[in-house]
Amino acid sequence: MKSSDGLIGRSCPVCGAAEGRGWLEKRGLWLARCARCSMVYVSPAPAAMASGRYYEQAGREYYLSPAKLESDYAAERFERELDLFRKHCRRGEVLDVGCSSGAFLFHLKGRFPGEYEVVGTDVSGAPLDYAESRGVPVVRGDFLAQDFGGRHFDAVTFWAVLEHLAEPGLFVERAWRALKPAGVCLVLVPNLGSLAMRLLGARYRYVYPQHLNYFTQASLRRLVAERFVVVETRFTHFNPVVIWQDWRGQGAEVSNLERAALLKRTTAWKRNPWLGPIKGLYRLAERALGRWGLADNLAMALRKKP
Repeated sequence: MKSSDGLIGRSCPVCGAAEGRGWLEKRGLWLARCARCSMVYVSPAPAAMASGRYYEQAGREYYLSPAKLESDYAAERFERELDLFRKHCRRGEVLDVGCSSGAFLFHLKGRFPGEYEVVGTDVSGAPLDYAESRGVPVVRGDFLAQDFGGRHFDAVTFWAVLEHLAEPGLFVERAWRALKPAGVCLVLVPNLGSLAMRLLGARYRYVYPQHLNYFTQASLRRLVAERFVVVETRFTHFNPVVIWQDWRGQGAEVSNLERAALLKRTTAWKRNPWLGPIKGLYRLAERALGRWGLADNLAMALRKKP
């Protein structure tokens, strides 16, 4: 239900219960925990976020900022996602939902020429223009309303998408219908159980209005259980700079352009050969946090049920 102040009340996006209890507040953004299944979600949600209008408005400022594009199109950007993807889909037709500027599909085609037919979809028009300029085919508009000309896919990906959606279950259902028999769905979301979230709580920069859903391994499994079998779970990524900055900043707002600038800096650090020993320690820390379920992101490979 939409209220006069531009907010929309939500039930639990996993189980549908309307029994959310206040869990965390940050500058007027309220996170509720479902009393039935323990899913954490924003309610009430900003109307522009829930409808997707924000992403059309913000598309050019953030997704097409020079720093963001440079980072997304850097060879290092999707190495973890590509590793998971290649393990579960060696070739075939691929749909990337929420593809933004098309960088994941660009890297997939470039690294494995001739093995994949790709298409991306998004609601934000300007980034799709850029994707097309880099040779990535796109379908514009609401994923839920697309039929893709009757086409079905070997893999559907949601890289950092489900946390943005008012009704993620509908997108999971549509992905199931878009897949071929035994097709795979690859999902990556922020990890509510991460070290960053445990240390920082509301001070963490990724507790913000763009993120409507906050998943744990258990709640993500519940969301997909009706349509998919979970075949692999990984906990990936770790950015100690974000923890340090957000701890010092005491939860001060971080703009889209500041986030893009940090992406650019961290990409440069990964490329710097003089930082080899530090990068080795970083990889060890990320592996350890991943084993303990404390890394920044949660990724799953899902197999379509009949």
